[in-house]
Amino acid sequence: MTTIAPEQVNSIIWNQHHDPFEILGSHQIEKDGKSVWVVRAYLPTASAAWVVLPEERKEQEMQSVHDPHFFECIINTEELANYQLKVKEEDQERVFYDAYAFNSPKLTEFDLHLFNEGNHHRIYEKLGAHTAEVKGVKGVYFAVWAPNARNASVLGDFNKWDGRKHQMRKGPTGVWELFIPELEVGTHYKYEIKNFEGHIYEKSDPYGFAQEVRPKTASIVTDLDSYKWDDSEWMEKRRHNDPLSQPVSVYEVHLGSWLHAGTDEPSILPDGTSEPVVQVSELKTGARFLTYRELAAKLIPYVKELGYTHIEMLPVAEHPFDGSWGYQVTGYYAPTSRFGSPEDFMYFVDECHRNDIGVLVDWVPGHFPKDGHGLAFFDGTHLYEHADPRKGEHKEWGTLVFNYSRHEVRNFLTANALFWFDKYHIDGIRVDAVASMLYLDYCREPGTWVTNEYGGRENLEAVEFIRSVNHLIFSYFPGSLSIAEESTSWPMVSWPTYTGGLGFNLKWNMGWMHDMLDYFSMDPWFRQFHQNNLTFSMWYHHSENFMLALSHDEVVHGKSNIIGKMPGDRWQKFANVRCLFAYMFAHPGKKTMFMSMEFGQWSEWNVWADLEWNLMQFEPHEQLKIFFKDLNKLYRNEPALYTQDFEEAGFQWIDCSDNRHSVISFIRRDKDSDSFVVAVCNFTPQPHSHYRIGVPEAGFYTELFNSDAREYGGSNMGNLGGKWTDNWSMHSQEYSLDLCLPPLGVLVLKLDKNKTAEVMEEE
Repeated sequence: MTTIAPEQVNSIIWNQHHDPFEILGSHQIEKDGKSVWVVRAYLPTASAAWVVLPEERKEQEMQSVHDPHFFECIINTEELANYQLKVKEEDQERVFYDAYAFNSPKLTEFDLHLFNEGNHHRIYEKLGAHTAEVKGVKGVYFAVWAPNARNASVLGDFNKWDGRKHQMRKGPTGVWELFIPELEVGTHYKYEIKNFEGHIYEKSDPYGFAQEVRPKTASIVTDLDSYKWDDSEWMEKRRHNDPLSQPVSVYEVHLGSWLHAGTDEPSILPDGTSEPVVQVSELKTGARFLTYRELAAKLIPYVKELGYTHIEMLPVAEHPFDGSWGYQVTGYYAPTSRFGSPEDFMYFVDECHRNDIGVLVDWVPGHFPKDGHGLAFFDGTHLYEHADPRKGEHKEWGTLVFNYSRHEVRNFLTANALFWFDKYHIDGIRVDAVASMLYLDYCREPGTWVTNEYGGRENLEAVEFIRSVNHLIFSYFPGSLSIAEESTSWPMVSWPTYTGGLGFNLKWNMGWMHDMLDYFSMDPWFRQFHQNNLTFSMWYHHSENFMLALSHDEVVHGKSNIIGKMPGDRWQKFANVRCLFAYMFAHPGKKTMFMSMEFGQWSEWNVWADLEWNLMQFEPHEQLKIFFKDLNKLYRNEPALYTQDFEEAGFQWIDCSDNRHSVISFIRRDKDSDSFVVAVCNFTPQPHSHYRIGVPEAGFYTELFNSDAREYGGSNMGNLGGKWTDNWSMHSQEYSLDLCLPPLGVLVLKLDKNKTAEVMEEE
């Protein structure tokens, strides 16, 4: 007796059924007026099968029905507890739990409702692969959104990558799910997606928490809740701090090229032991990447020694090609396995926090690559990207553009931003290529793009997405940073969303960066004709919360490294670098600089090689590193340099018009006290003795910092520790200082009120 029609069997065999639970597994039926159970299983590689009843300690043979590999048997019992299947495959037998005996979906109707309207902020806890226990049996629950697929299956080592064995069930909103018992953390898997034309796509999990090391592309079942964090004090402190009134000095780093290790060097394991690692960087023979734990041991002390407040990493989300720098992401929820496991990355962040260093991660919601295992054409249709290439493709980059008008796609990205804060305790994101998201005609010729509904060039859906993400970040994680790399004049980028802004709290000042590099690349004699390059940024500075950034983009593609851009002989090149960065740290705005600038690397950044650490054996490069160490110390120790970065009261020109000498001077004021510092910058190699500037108060002004100091490789011209004021009014100030300005030098001075008071008492 059979209990199923041939057509139903064929729908399973040919993987054409959207809900295999309707046929497979256990079903209660009526037989001879009595309630019994029928168990069905499709076992493509089995020659025989049995149902095993562990509690009753017996097994019952199954019969082939309509196909040699489709089995069923009737069990005469009113109650059927967890059963197992025993199968014979060639000369081997094995026993396992039947996945189709666990008909318990993890996604609730409310989960699906929130996801379909784009508002499930923790959807990563439901979609993807998660360890679970159903009916007392441990396993892994899989769920993937593929609404236009004909079928979806889970592939893995556990089923020999055979999509017929673990066919998933489709819910009413396009989410396919399946609980597979007895799988564990560490299981490698993919999804096999079939479209209605029968084409098969093998995809990594969009919500997968880990992936194999490239060039392999399988996702890996991972438990993100097993790591024991030790940064509660840091997290609580962050929650109560306003980063805009704190020092923010960022060391931007690409983990894969900061430093390599030899292939014969063992890597550090979580328990402190070691094991050989053979992960080799593609163009550096005999070298391998450092692991996250090795980077924690080497990079963090280095950054702490230099005094930076944050480490910013180029994208650490999984990406297939080293040469993309991480900006073409295929695993948005997976830290790249090049450097270790998710737990290893958690350890790195934890160690940063233990050392009072914040962690920023570059985030790439603007585009994604076309790799076959990634998001592109995910379910046989343009699911994550726009179908119209005029909206859905960046031809120049060879990448696809997210469809921000689709709720589920927007939810995927929104939850992803929150995910990195939630699971990895990061302190901020830098959003890459924001301009490419805001403008529909970005890098597109006339006639190759589509206007918005009002006939404009603004991507209205992307704008609303950005606002929503930033609003949620600051709602869930106060004290965090969201930084825009936005290269146009789009207004109110760093204004709150309730005022109509995009909601970032910082924006890279690309105009300042271009002005500075143009200015410093010219011969100092010509700088007198370009004083506006130095001063123009203050005309618009208070329109946004700006971060001054000299990033990786400025030291690649034939642009030369920073020191190579400088004119003059070797001494002048180093002096120009010191002058540039000293002015940068004295100028209002938070700071970001790319690795290698701190010791004056000559060659451009090479993603395949180490930084040129061998240069540190030469005194000028070691002295430049000392300069940055002291510059960061000055910045962190003087509240006047950071508490009012974005308030007009925090900055005052003394003199910005002395273009004949290429000198500027200004005051920075503290928000919480009446203290201030005076910065004087000489941008030519010509020193100036008896250079007078006006100051607001009388007394002794200590020379806190001199970029021309001997220990930095300078000529050591200065003011012997400081100067007393004269009762000569100048620059609309009642008092003035007679200073010696060093060549290509920046002075930072501060009124010593204690010394002034002592002298006044003596008098």
